[in-house]
Amino acid sequence: MMVTMAEERDPDGVRAALQEVRRQRAQIERDEAAAVRRARNDGLTWEQIAVDLGVTRQAVHKKHRGRGPGRRL
Repeated sequence: MMVTMAEERDPDGVRAALQEVRRQRAQIERDEAAAVRRARNDGLTWEQIAVDLGVTRQAVHKKHRGRGPGRRL
């Protein structure tokens, strides 16, 4: 089995673990955007969504306002 230089410098897989965290973070962002979009379509207020996400109304509104169906992160 051939070992690449990157694998030699990363025997414990730390870089792979970091890349997996990045992938998971992107997935969570997509999941959040979809959930917020569904919540807004179902009539929830920004305040209700913020409470459920554990952030301020201003934060969730700033992050998600203007994102309609088909818009990407």
